[in-house]
Amino acid sequence: MASLTSVRLENRGVIVAEGTDTENFLQGLVSNDIRRLGVDNALYAGLLTPQGKYLHDFFLIRLGRTVAIECERSRLADLMRRLVAYRLRARVSLEDVSDRYAVVSLFGAGTPRLETASVYADPRLEALGWRALMPRDDADTELEKAGITRGSAADYDSLRLGLGVPDGSRDILVEKSFLLEANFEELNGVDFDKGCYIGQENTTRQKRRGAVRKRLMRVDIEGAPPPPDTQITLADKPAGTMRSSGGTTGIALLRLEHVARAEASGEPLRAGDARLKPIKPEWARY
Repeated sequence: MASLTSVRLENRGVIVAEGTDTENFLQGLVSNDIRRLGVDNALYAGLLTPQGKYLHDFFLIRLGRTVAIECERSRLADLMRRLVAYRLRARVSLEDVSDRYAVVSLFGAGTPRLETASVYADPRLEALGWRALMPRDDADTELEKAGITRGSAADYDSLRLGLGVPDGSRDILVEKSFLLEANFEELNGVDFDKGCYIGQENTTRQKRRGAVRKRLMRVDIEGAPPPPDTQITLADKPAGTMRSSGGTTGIALLRLEHVARAEASGEPLRAGDARLKPIKPEWARY
């Protein structure tokens, strides 16, 4: 276990959904196919507006008869409000249990073996390792007992930035971005065969027409990291906006035509005083 690193993700919260209608309820709402959810595999999914714009992304984990929804803690109340509004007469109860569970990322070599945790491979990319839901009060003790090195939030951020993976609403614009702009297809967050869910029609149309003109991409930064929302330009023309960053690596929402133009001309993208080099991840298929 010494080669594994653990990071408690304190910015994550947990909602538990329970009841006889839980799977049907979620199946009609989220972008992935709930029928693929199993004891040993989690799902990554999104909740959209009827127009197909991003509202929330989260992980779905089976815990016995319940389904845990691991989500952004700062936006959990909004997600809960929306789920309750859609529940209507469905026999589903929803409870915020964030005070009971710690959400932990585990990455490096090896497979974590923890006695009291629900451990699942990160469904987005194998390189992201594992995630775990652990009893909050016992998490640190159990991780130490297992011989897993404790890391920091910066370590996790460095891992996902290096892979070009977005971090929820830090990178995906709420009520503005489309799922395919945020690489949900490549990150296993959308199923095009599952049937209807909220926002499905527009998402499928974009897939069919190949109409995605912007993408979240990793950028290597030369200079001070630009703050989120900083405009990115190519030859003084708007080319995108900066999202999250750390050190010399960041995530940016970029117009693909300008990325191609920058590569062809050798001219850098600029954000304030910084120069940016887009890096297409190995896992990307666009």
